[in-house]
Amino acid sequence: LHPLRPRGTCCVIARGRNRLTRLTADKPTLAAVCSTGSGRALSAPVRKRRWVFDTPRGEFFIRAKRPNPVWIKPDWAFLEVGDPIPRKLAERLAPMELGDYAMDLGDGYLIHGTLYPRALGMSVTHGCVRLGDDDLDTVYHSVKIGTPVYIY
Repeated sequence: LHPLRPRGTCCVIARGRNRLTRLTADKPTLAAVCSTGSGRALSAPVRKRRWVFDTPRGEFFIRAKRPNPVWIKPDWAFLEVGDPIPRKLAERLAPMELGDYAMDLGDGYLIHGTLYPRALGMSVTHGCVRLGDDDLDTVYHSVKIGTPVYIY
């Protein structure tokens, strides 16, 4: 074995192919179709802010795991559809948007479910990695906090 090769379980996400592979003991144990960042940009002219919706590349780790996650919509989610940015937290909560589970990679990036299974395999997200229900359930229950995730 190569000394830099990960040991134990890890996930590898190929952004260009929209595929997530879970490796256990250096062997693929799950190959899943996923969705990754679209690469689109959105600007807020009033506040002079700009977002680019890419899935980042690099080495990450599962920092937290949450069942029944609630998405707190950021400013861009409202600007994108032309809605005013709410001042109250309660107006930002979206309890059903992320699916049954979310795994936190840090900096606001998650591996989570999707409301749009037909879009799996496409680069359509705002940067998170979306999985179908069955694959999400499998990954969530087979990785631990600290599991490495490699995105290229």
